[in-house]
Amino acid sequence: MKLHLKIKPNSKTDEWILEADGSIKLKIRAQPIEGKANKYLIDLLSKTLGLPKSSIVLAKGGTNAFKTFEIDADEAVVMGKIEGLLG
Repeated sequence: MKLHLKIKPNSKTDEWILEADGSIKLKIRAQPIEGKANKYLIDLLSKTLGLPKSSIVLAKGGTNAFKTFEIDADEAVVMGKIEGLLG
């Protein structure tokens, strides 16, 4: 499945937010320096979804706030876990 996220790095806490347009914004503590934020995102998604890191690939947006992840898992399961975190 594909997961589209808008990322806001350098935040005080990690926070999942449902935007008014239905998109998902994720605030993360990592800094966007030398790929640290992207590595942090994969670690965070892995822990959040209960999947191995090898199941999560950053497909688009390596240096952009808008990122697309390819996740090797059932879409209903992934979205169910994420919806439980949305504030």
